[in-house]
Amino acid sequence: MSRFIQIVEVGPRDGLQNEKAVLDPAVRAELVRRLEAAGARRIEAVSFVHPKYVPQMAGAETVMAALPHEAGRSRIGLVLNGRGYDRALTTAVDEVNVSLSATDGFGLKNQGLTIKDQLSMLGEIVARRHNSQTSDVVPSLSATLSCVWGCPFDGEVSVQQVGDLVGAIGALGVGEIALADTIGAGDPWAVTRKVEAARRAAPEARLRLHFHDTRNTGLANAYAGVEAGVDVLDASVGGIGGCPFAPGATGNIATEDLVYMLERAGFQTGYDLDALIETARWIGAALGRPAPSALSRAGCFPRR
Repeated sequence: MSRFIQIVEVGPRDGLQNEKAVLDPAVRAELVRRLEAAGARRIEAVSFVHPKYVPQMAGAETVMAALPHEAGRSRIGLVLNGRGYDRALTTAVDEVNVSLSATDGFGLKNQGLTIKDQLSMLGEIVARRHNSQTSDVVPSLSATLSCVWGCPFDGEVSVQQVGDLVGAIGALGVGEIALADTIGAGDPWAVTRKVEAARRAAPEARLRLHFHDTRNTGLANAYAGVEAGVDVLDASVGGIGGCPFAPGATGNIATEDLVYMLERAGFQTGYDLDALIETARWIGAALGRPAPSALSRAGCFPRR
C-alpha cells in the first residue's frame, strides 16, 4: 500500500494549549522547526486567542515572526472569531483554521457563540476573503468542527446534526473540513457513520480527522477513518495536549504512534520516525514530564 496519508501536526497548538507549563514563544518556534526537520509539512503552529483564556498560546505573532516562510510548508493559525482572523492576517501564516462546534453548549463555553452565530462568523470571514484585493496575500482557509462524537456539556451528537453542519460549512465554499473528537468519545463504527454523512453533505470538501485518545480509542478511530477513505489526519507529537474548555479531555493521538501504525502497514507519511521520537522526548523534557506516547517510551520496532 503506497497510499500517502497526510498527517497535520498540531502539537505546537492543540498539544501545548492544555499543558500546565507555559512555554516561551522561542521554545514553541523551536518545536515547529524540529517537527519540520522530522518531516511535518503542515503544522498548526499558533492560536490567535486571548491570552487571558489560554495563556499557553500568548505571543502567537512572536512565534510566527521567528518562522520565516519556506516553500512547501504550511504554518496554520487557529482562530475562534473575526478578531482572531484579523490578528492572523498581520502574520505570515499560510493557512487559517476556523474553529466551530457541533453543539451550542461547547460553542458558548469555547468562544461565546451558538452554532448559528458561529456559522454567521465563518460566513463573514469567507466573504472578507472573497472581497480581498487580488494583490493581497490571503491565507488559505479551513474549518474544524469540534465535538463531532460527543460534547462535555450537551452529550451525544447525532449523525444528522453533523451532516447538517458539515453541509452548511461546505455550502460556504470551505475547501477542507476537519471533524474533531474533542473529548475522545468516539468509536471506530461511529467514525465510519459520520465520515459517510459528512461526505454526503459536502462532497466537494476534503475531509480531515482529529482524534483525542482520552478513552484509548484514538488509533482505532484513525484506522477507521483511513479505511473510510480519509487521507488527512491530525496528530500531536508525544500525544500531548487536550482542550482547556473540555473537562477531562487528554491529548491527541501521538504523531509518532500514528506514523508507526501507518508505515508498518505500508502507507507513506513522509515523516522520520526516529526524529519524531527524539522531538517527543525533547518536548516532554521542556514541559517537565515524560510525553505520554507509546513510542517515546518503547521506541521503534525493529530497533535501529
